[in-house]
Amino acid sequence: MPNIKKYYFTQTINCSFENAIEKIKESLKEEGFGILTEIDMKATLQKKLQVDFHNYTILGACNPPFAYQALLAEDKIGTMLPCNVIVQEKASGIIEVSAIDPSASMQSIKNKKLQDIAEEVGMKLEKAILQLN
Repeated sequence: MPNIKKYYFTQTINCSFENAIEKIKESLKEEGFGILTEIDMKATLQKKLQVDFHNYTILGACNPPFAYQALLAEDKIGTMLPCNVIVQEKASGIIEVSAIDPSASMQSIKNKKLQDIAEEVGMKLEKAILQLN
């Protein structure tokens, strides 16, 4: 069961870093999400700052029907899209996968319809994290 924090869902799995990325992509797909962006932070930090960092990838996940509903409810919500999912290698073969809890990030926006959408999206993201065994 994932450890639920104030603003994210997370779970640690035992596999390779590359396998974890494929697993979460598939799990997200099953919940209706596509990946819009994929940022390799290790490579970016090496290139820009010449520093070593552990394997860390940010996936920008989007569920188009929910994104559309959110944009109709609040046209500036694009500043908070897509939903970020991170995959990071904590140690060899120990991978942590975490996803934003959209309900937490939407608390500052006083829009009930948007909060309802965020709760639904959050349930799907949490389910995608739970499926990673």
